[in-house]
Amino acid sequence: MKIVALVVGATGIAGRGVSQELLEGGATVYGLSRKPEGLTPGVHHVAADLTKSESVNQAVAGLKPTHVYLTTWSRQANEEENIRVNAGAVRTLLAAVAPVRSVVHVALVTGLKHYLGPFDAYVKAGVMPPMPVREEQPRLDIPNFYYAQEDEVYAAAARDGFTWSVHRPHTIIGKAIGNAMNMGSTLAACAAICKETGRKFKFPGSAAQWNGLSDMTDSRVLGKQLVWASTHDVAKNEAFNIVNGDIFRWNWMWPRLAKWFGVEWEGFSGEIAPLETQMAGDASVWKRIVEKHGLVEPDLARVASAWHTDLDLGRPIEVMTDMAASRKRGFTVYQNTEEAFHSLFAQLRAEKVIP
Repeated sequence: MKIVALVVGATGIAGRGVSQELLEGGATVYGLSRKPEGLTPGVHHVAADLTKSESVNQAVAGLKPTHVYLTTWSRQANEEENIRVNAGAVRTLLAAVAPVRSVVHVALVTGLKHYLGPFDAYVKAGVMPPMPVREEQPRLDIPNFYYAQEDEVYAAAARDGFTWSVHRPHTIIGKAIGNAMNMGSTLAACAAICKETGRKFKFPGSAAQWNGLSDMTDSRVLGKQLVWASTHDVAKNEAFNIVNGDIFRWNWMWPRLAKWFGVEWEGFSGEIAPLETQMAGDASVWKRIVEKHGLVEPDLARVASAWHTDLDLGRPIEVMTDMAASRKRGFTVYQNTEEAFHSLFAQLRAEKVIP
């Protein structure tokens, strides 16, 4: 079947990952986002504001997508607003493509907050699931916009007759400037600032994260799973975790990342040292680095999302992800996480995002 894909959030980390995989497979890809900047070459841009049904209806008019990939979200002030805005966006999009009855599969990207709780109650007391997290674990008994998004997909699937898949990555490694959750470019920017100023590359997180086991998700691996699940019957109408397939400890990874940048490092020293605090006054330093090296993005806030890296690395528990559900169905893609970081850093340097 020839895939005509609509990637919603095509300029984000997950959207870029699945767009590239679809293009390499010969699909026609339409990418929905507010602006075309950051779109994967070869993707046809579709401009829309997901919070406005009229905008979405106009944007998709004339399109007949066979596969829809929902890879975006919008951060709001609290979980009630996260639910209203993000579930509403899914509902609006799926209602807009329903009349042409061309859609055969919808894939939704969420994440491990499905198990750990939303931002308002992130791994707090009573919200600490057993590790590794598995898809069979029940929903937490608290509001979560991921659950609301899933429910919108399930309702639309029952109404319109398409199959679905849900994908739950851990922290994603990939390029997407301006993305709200981007540990890779955040650490790269931090390391560049440390090199410029002579500061040590200091681990910002908790003892549990420094010493515990962890895993991550390369955006390319996520893209491969999205396409696999949407094109194989054995994977349809299922939810899947998705990580690289290796595990590591940050006390092992951190010095290796520092070595790549040629900076001195400091590990966990007894208390959390948030990146938001470490980088609070670095906007002017970053502009100096940009001018010095001729870089392309002078706004540090578009390169680094310190708040989200702090959220992940500040967890009071180790976090690992079980991959059995998709492995036993035939998805066997593997990516070494250290090499994923190095690949991203090399790309950011080649594209003049970092020095």
